[in-house]
Amino acid sequence: MSTRAIATSGGKLWSVQDLADFLGVPVTTVYQWRSKRYGPVGLRIGKHVRYRPADVERWLSTLGREVP
Repeated sequence: MSTRAIATSGGKLWSVQDLADFLGVPVTTVYQWRSKRYGPVGLRIGKHVRYRPADVERWLSTLGREVP
């Protein structure tokens, strides 16, 4: 699937900063989680990491907590 198809099929992709803001955690925490293979699935698009909001919601639901 092309990058364009990914972006248009699920709406706007979130940056690391967007994810950190949504979760209320520092950007460094998101990067640490990623290096430990924890957290929502991230997509590498060129040199950038992006997140699908649906993947973030799915990950949160596995934690057994309500979405903030």
